[in-house]
Amino acid sequence: MKRLLLLRHAKSSWRENDLDDHDRPLAKRGLTDAPRMGERLRLRGVAPGLILSSTAVRARATAEAVASSLKVGATRFALEADLYLATPGEILHVLSRQSDELDELMLVGHNPGMTGLVNMLLPSLRLSNLPTCGVVAVDFDIESWSELTACGPILAYYDYPKNPLPAISPD
Repeated sequence: MKRLLLLRHAKSSWRENDLDDHDRPLAKRGLTDAPRMGERLRLRGVAPGLILSSTAVRARATAEAVASSLKVGATRFALEADLYLATPGEILHVLSRQSDELDELMLVGHNPGMTGLVNMLLPSLRLSNLPTCGVVAVDFDIESWSELTACGPILAYYDYPKNPLPAISPD
């Protein structure tokens, strides 16, 4: 069994118009939402073997804030250039290259690719837009990450910062 957590980066800032898109930082709301979402994930018992993030500043800052809340050290954190503005197919390709020893993997990326991938994997969810700092956790009855599309994924949960705090008790 594998669990994939798809986390869209937190709200980014548009204050500096001359910045390259890749270099946009988090907005004030993003700086608040990312650690808060990390805490919500911690309460769910999330313990990814790896957090894989786009190299974009906003994605990396989101991943670092969530990793801090989850107490994920540097050895379980990696940047992946191919995730920057990746399509659903490109994201699947990155996932297929991951170690099969990982049972829980978090990927931090961007729209529209993240929403597209969620809808590809879970069409019944009918997600129009994965909100900033929103997370979709998907379970797969597989042994290898290369088999992601070979079986029916199961929605474990969907959460986002403006969602009323679910009743979660730590294990």
